[in-house]
Amino acid sequence: MKTYKDLKIDDIKKVEYNYQEKLTDFLDNYDDDFSQELIDKIILWKINRYAFVPKKTLDKINKIKKSDEKIDIPLTREILSDLLDENVKGIKLAIASTILRFKNPNIYQIIDQRVYRFIYGENFNAPKSIDEQINIYLKYLEKLKNVSKILNIDYQQSDRILYELDKTYNKGIKIKY
Repeated sequence: MKTYKDLKIDDIKKVEYNYQEKLTDFLDNYDDDFSQELIDKIILWKINRYAFVPKKTLDKINKIKKSDEKIDIPLTREILSDLLDENVKGIKLAIASTILRFKNPNIYQIIDQRVYRFIYGENFNAPKSIDEQINIYLKYLEKLKNVSKILNIDYQQSDRILYELDKTYNKGIKIKY
């Protein structure tokens, strides 16, 4: 194992700290009272789970109203394309669907490995292509609506209910992370 004793002076000059750059800069320059929101950001910074979403994407998300009853497919595709873009670090389909679910649970639900396997009877494997991920998610929402009707459960709670049911019925089957 090498230690500081093995360093050359030139090695130190080459070091650039670039961990979670935007959040690090924000936290380094924060000069106000601490809040729970700030503590959350610090924890997310520490565990490298902070995702910066560009304002243009947030503006699109905010076009969805909590009271909306019908999915706007073109807007949803646009939002998901933005969130799943390789330049938005830390967001994959599960997180993108979670964001949408909290924006409007009447329309969106979380795509989760447990819920997916409980309604399809197979493991979820996210494709590489963003378009394919979006298509899978949109089909998943339709399937989830149908299963909710069949089981007579509230669609707004379906991701949570089916998640718990999978834990009960498939407790011996490990989830792939």
